[in-house]
Amino acid sequence: MREKILSEIGQHGDLTFPEYLEMALYDPELGYYARSDSQVGRGGDFYTSVSVGALFGQLLAQRFAKWWEENGSPQTWRIVEIGAHDGKLAADVLGYLHAYFPKAWQALEYAIPEPLPRLRQAQHERLSKLAKKLNIASTMASISAHPLPGIAFGNEILDALPFHLVEFYAGEWQEIYVTTNLTFTPKPIDHASQLAAALEKIGTDFPQGYRTEIRTNFPSFLRNVSTCLTDGLLLFIDYGFAAPEYYERSRAAGTLRTFSKHKADEDPLVRPGEIDITAHVDFTDLAAAAKTIGYAPTAFSSQGSYLTHLAAPLMLAGELDDPKAIAQFQSLTHPGKLGSSFHVIELSPGGEISSTVAHRLAITQ
Repeated sequence: MREKILSEIGQHGDLTFPEYLEMALYDPELGYYARSDSQVGRGGDFYTSVSVGALFGQLLAQRFAKWWEENGSPQTWRIVEIGAHDGKLAADVLGYLHAYFPKAWQALEYAIPEPLPRLRQAQHERLSKLAKKLNIASTMASISAHPLPGIAFGNEILDALPFHLVEFYAGEWQEIYVTTNLTFTPKPIDHASQLAAALEKIGTDFPQGYRTEIRTNFPSFLRNVSTCLTDGLLLFIDYGFAAPEYYERSRAAGTLRTFSKHKADEDPLVRPGEIDITAHVDFTDLAAAAKTIGYAPTAFSSQGSYLTHLAAPLMLAGELDDPKAIAQFQSLTHPGKLGSSFHVIELSPGGEISSTVAHRLAITQ
């Protein structure tokens, strides 16, 4: 992967960081996500909420089934999972729907857009007997060609979207490029670019050398996802902040991190294709992007708060008394574990933003 990136730089010039990430993470042969389907879990590079156990998917299934019931129990509906990896979360969702909401399961198409052949194979092997109708496609367009009512969601997918690196220097922002020998170099930013427009939102009140990340792909990403649905809900779980916290002056090195064998680092230029490269999510920016396609944030909270709300009926019914389930619930919701570091946002078409959600996202109504 390193040789391929250097060859690209040699032929076409320095790479923006999104261009570098597209190669290092998503190259279909040598990219990080193409090399294996075992990056998650004890033997991989990092843990996710899915690694904790089946309860995470079961609680999400509760939310999905509630949406189905509240929206007239459509005879055909769809769940679209973006970034389904090896299908473990999908299996947990489908298993729970089949057991506890059989009518919803009977009417459901579970769709996964997956460009990488290795992961499509893993998903087919795991899910083919669990779904009434399974639609694993190599492109989002294949799914959006026949939109259905339903829900599109992703767990830890937003942080994996490519992002620009920028640095504040001499009173203005500069973009960080990847150049020869895989080193960083700053360059002026085109004032007419999407990146320049995005930077206007966060201003220039930053110290010399302040570095952060900017995503300009939220609008196109959400637009593509929403075309898979005629009507429905977009739901994302990820680590990140509202804009004021994301761009705190004290966070001078940004949120970029790399992961390998459960060890975090901050140098994304070492061993490209062998390490995960990620950055936190600016949820305020995501909400603004949703507005451009007619969606609004109707819920935003910590994962702990969100899952506790979903689990409340199960607790009252005594369905979470099993020690294993209790341990999973604690790992998913405790502030010292996954409960506070991850957030959940729901985006609904034409939805109204409550004062609570607007305050949490620092949105002026």
